[in-house]
Amino acid sequence: MPATSTDPGAVILTGDRPTGPLHLGHYCGSLRNRVALQHGHDQFVLIADAQALTDNADDSGHITRHVHEVALDYLAVGIDPELTTICVQSALPALCELTQLFLNLVTVARLERNPTIKEEIQVRGFGRDIPAGFLCYPVAQAADIAAFRATLVPVGADQAPIIEQTNEIVRRLNRQVGHTLLPEARALIPESGRLAGVDGRAKMSKSQGNALALSATDDAIRAAVRRMYTDPDHLRVTDPGRVEGNVVFTYLDAFDPDRDTVHELKAHYRRGGLGDTAVKRRLETVLLDLLAPIRERRTAWADRPDDVRDILRDGTRRARGVTQATLEAVKDALGLYRVGR
Repeated sequence: MPATSTDPGAVILTGDRPTGPLHLGHYCGSLRNRVALQHGHDQFVLIADAQALTDNADDSGHITRHVHEVALDYLAVGIDPELTTICVQSALPALCELTQLFLNLVTVARLERNPTIKEEIQVRGFGRDIPAGFLCYPVAQAADIAAFRATLVPVGADQAPIIEQTNEIVRRLNRQVGHTLLPEARALIPESGRLAGVDGRAKMSKSQGNALALSATDDAIRAAVRRMYTDPDHLRVTDPGRVEGNVVFTYLDAFDPDRDTVHELKAHYRRGGLGDTAVKRRLETVLLDLLAPIRERRTAWADRPDDVRDILRDGTRRARGVTQATLEAVKDALGLYRVGR
């Protein structure tokens, strides 16, 4: 279920790399939090196209094409541009400049120790051929967070080390300038945790090919649910089954709003007498009900491309003012030479 904030005055920054369509893992991990949190908070959502280049530099057109697609996904799930500022990272030059300044406040050894970086290097098979931009992307994320003066960052648990490193950099800068120039941020981690892919073998990921897109058709949803692993020892309907590690029940926990029914289904499955087909039918219904209105809203926004571009332009213009003001404050605090404005 969505995590909640207890700080109504928080400034929120979150975002996604435009490397493909957003999927149920994004929805579970962050998107539905953003929809809830946009009421009563100053929320910025960053389409991180510059960061996406850290491991997609040989296909920048792929990134550019998906900026619009990610914006459609945001609008489809209910992110309201009247309440949330949606902006494009590469159009905010202050972020690059602040990243350059922050790189002087962290060591290569510290970057290499970051658990998120270590895991992603292994997943991508970089070995020692790590793009410098990829190794340093936690610094760029720290600059993003600090530039918006964000105090709350909705992320998955695997991204918590990025927030920790951000706060280390912010604390070092604040010590250096002698006062609290920039606030520290708190990670807001959803209770449901990381969502497994439809194959049950890893987290849901576009690159792993085990994701279910938010724009998936009804047939694609049904096919994905049919492929899901359950309990391999649950051979007959009468056999007791295991709920733990059962992908179908993982998804019911994440998306079925009827908690009492899910609890009853688990008890029935554990004692035997409930077949996998019946449980999968329940999940099919839940996902169809969840994704149908999202898909319909997405189609409606896709028919208004000029309006989507206006939303990105206006949001980026507002974000540019906020981030540039932070950069100027950092430069002044560091005593950098000013030629004139």
